[in-house]
Amino acid sequence: MAPRILLVNPPIYDFTAYDFWLKPYGLLSIAGYMRGEADFKLFDYLDRLAPFVAKQNKLKSDQWGRGRFYCEQVPNPACLEAIPRYFRRFGLPRSMFKDFLTRERPFDFVLIQTTMTYWYKGIEEVIEDIRGLWPQTKIILGGNYVTLCSGHAEKLGADFLVRANNLEPLWQYLAAGADLMQPALWEAYEKLNVGVLKLSDGCPFDCTYCSVPKVYGKFETRPLERSLAELELLCQLGVENIAFYDDALLFEAEKVLIPFLNEVLKRNIKMNFHSPNALNARFITSRLAELMVRAGFKTFYLGFESASLQWQRRTGSKVLSDELAQAVEHLISAGAEPASITAYQILGHPHINVQELEASMRFVNSLGVRGMLADFSPIPGTPDGEYCRRWVDMDEPLMHNKTAFPIILLGFDEVNRLKDLRRELNHSLA
Repeated sequence: MAPRILLVNPPIYDFTAYDFWLKPYGLLSIAGYMRGEADFKLFDYLDRLAPFVAKQNKLKSDQWGRGRFYCEQVPNPACLEAIPRYFRRFGLPRSMFKDFLTRERPFDFVLIQTTMTYWYKGIEEVIEDIRGLWPQTKIILGGNYVTLCSGHAEKLGADFLVRANNLEPLWQYLAAGADLMQPALWEAYEKLNVGVLKLSDGCPFDCTYCSVPKVYGKFETRPLERSLAELELLCQLGVENIAFYDDALLFEAEKVLIPFLNEVLKRNIKMNFHSPNALNARFITSRLAELMVRAGFKTFYLGFESASLQWQRRTGSKVLSDELAQAVEHLISAGAEPASITAYQILGHPHINVQELEASMRFVNSLGVRGMLADFSPIPGTPDGEYCRRWVDMDEPLMHNKTAFPIILLGFDEVNRLKDLRRELNHSLA
């Protein structure tokens, strides 16, 4: 008899959280590889199309499928009591999961996705509820938190941990086969309007603040046939918006993205594409920009952490100022609306001073596109994350929190001033 496996995307405990095309893609991909090998069911705490959330009038989606999560205020953890922000639990009420567990007969396995290291409180909650009602069920954790904080994750009481993207131990533990050409198990959702795709894994760069090399290893492309099959499945399920989760979507575009988009046009697939994981402006040519716009890209998020040449060289020289300016020119010439182009800058990085950050913000504004401050999260095992041990206890994942660290480094008032400046600059473009 096929094993029964429950997939759980846990709630988020944090100061802020927003549904920025957030889906448990790793979890769904694992289940997709095992399609036909097990009986799956999904409980996604962050599903904003769930009937309970749909009744909340203030949680409607915007035109691209993004929106706010249902949330409840909870006490700040002791180590974050000094942070003057409200701490919240984002996701479906805990009682709904307990009711679900009570109605269902015990599953053989529960697979729980982990993402941010400082979101582990939601995982603790899920494990506690499963152990309380299904003590014999085997609990499996995988994802970024498990990879980056293995020692800490081992203390949560799961039965098995999946580190990085090495899945062979998992198949052995489940005694199951896997077909890596199968698309993610998107049909596990009763209703779906947003999907996710990855055409590649890893990144060729080695930025000093980024965890991707440790989590995914070297850059590798995924089979085009699998990506197209997954796109077709999402189309069949009525999805209108797809976010690419690639960390280097434009790298070797002639081998990856360009063939994919040419097939989208050839098959006359109508889809809104988005790039929340920061496109590398260096690789945006006039030809590629034209193809992306024609194939359906609606939002363009560009990584531009700082205009400081010294900082760029120190952290990996990924994107230089003139490359950003050239990319913006190519996108606008190709027909992209300036309002659809956003450039990220890092707030609270220990090697970026306030003057450099302000200069970067004003440079982005001078290009006529929106800026967005990406709060810095110190990641254990990275050079920049380890440097932050002088300010925070890096062995406590809650201290990796992206809202907390900039406040600890710069102060509450200064963080607010910089965010106000960003709003003013964006407003000047309207």
